[in-house]
Amino acid sequence: MNFSFLARYWPFYVNGAKNTILLALFAVVLGTFIGMFIALLRLSKYRVLRIISTAYIEFIRGTPLLVQLFLIYYGLQSIGIRFPDIGWLSKLLGISTSDFMAGIITLGINSAAYVGEIFRAGIQAVDKGQTEAARSLGMGHFMTLRHIIIPQAIRNILPALGNEFVVVIKESSIVSIIGIADLMYRADTVRGNTFMPFEPLIVAAVIYFLMTFPLSKLLAHIERRMHVSER
Repeated sequence: MNFSFLARYWPFYVNGAKNTILLALFAVVLGTFIGMFIALLRLSKYRVLRIISTAYIEFIRGTPLLVQLFLIYYGLQSIGIRFPDIGWLSKLLGISTSDFMAGIITLGINSAAYVGEIFRAGIQAVDKGQTEAARSLGMGHFMTLRHIIIPQAIRNILPALGNEFVVVIKESSIVSIIGIADLMYRADTVRGNTFMPFEPLIVAAVIYFLMTFPLSKLLAHIERRMHVSER
């Protein structure tokens, strides 16, 4: 085992880890908003909306992430849609902004299918008496959702949303396939430059662990605090 290459290539890993965290963060934010919308459709009283949302969830969860990435990356280009490169952002990331956006959209859409089910479960876990009390005070459906139901649901699902962030950090390694310079892409670059097939991957694995393990422990601590406050 020889890790002497780190003296020269450690900036590669730092930049890759930075891009991985940014990619996961934006993807989870996008997935949260889409997932909340999908959850509301799933709970709609209109059958058509429930069918559309269910079809979306089943399709996304039933197809590989790699296929979804290719469909969005090449599909958008085939119909002439390409995100413009933002100079300062491309310079900051060290990659094409257009490719970065394709990765965010893919991971966000994929995450939304799982977040939607998390939100649905969280909303259904709120006692129905809360809705009835809000209605008795004259609050409409959307006002009840906004001020009563969704805030309580978010509190219930916060640990699950945090776990989804951890999952997206790990799954984001797939975007290296389309040339996004995340941590996995940087590790492959180091492997090619040093002709060392094993050690650069070990370093990447350790960095992924260092990103996800503290976050997992933080989420576990938050969950324990929430249980204490409920008791």
